[in-house]
Amino acid sequence: MTDRDAVPFDLASMRKQYRTEGLSETDLAATPVEQFARWFKQAATDGGLFEPNAMIVSTADAAGRPSSRTVLLKHFDDDGFVFYTNYDSRKGRDLAENPHVSLLFPWHPMARQVIVTGTARRTGRDETAAYFRTRPHGSQLGAWASGQSSVIGGRAELDASYADLTARYPEHERVPVPPHWGGFRVVPESVEFWQGRENRLHDRLRYVTETGGTWRVERLSP
Repeated sequence: MTDRDAVPFDLASMRKQYRTEGLSETDLAATPVEQFARWFKQAATDGGLFEPNAMIVSTADAAGRPSSRTVLLKHFDDDGFVFYTNYDSRKGRDLAENPHVSLLFPWHPMARQVIVTGTARRTGRDETAAYFRTRPHGSQLGAWASGQSSVIGGRAELDASYADLTARYPEHERVPVPPHWGGFRVVPESVEFWQGRENRLHDRLRYVTETGGTWRVERLSP
């Protein structure tokens, strides 16, 4: 690497001093989903975040090779966290081989993170269809046009596929749900709430599931 190619920043000195209020055990809700709902509401209303429901989904294939990407959370409740994708995509193939998954919500402007670890299972087709009907017409066509994660010859190939679908299913015409497309529900086994503190002495409180569906809370060293 030449000096001309060097990064024009001193990365070692790039840091922020977090000074937000901490997170104590007495602050926590009874369940991680309740606590997530509290933090998500704050992220969506006061956090200054572009897409508060954006999360990094990390998967691994049968050989343990990891991959990560950003997707959008579309639903959460006591049964888990739901996102939708092409089942033939890399993450879809990974989860078919290895259902263990991690979700990370990087709410940097609030100096907060939420990390969900658990197992993923497909949503039912009725649930998938109900969500698919809420998508804009163009997004419904996009689910058909994109062979997600597959190699294509160029942008023109993708645009041509979309144009063909637009002609076949004009606006206001019902688009069928692609058989290769649907949801995953991540059933949490642990949920960590990370709150940035000054001097890198962050608060990290983690819910861990126990037999009978109860949750144990443990504090992690930063």
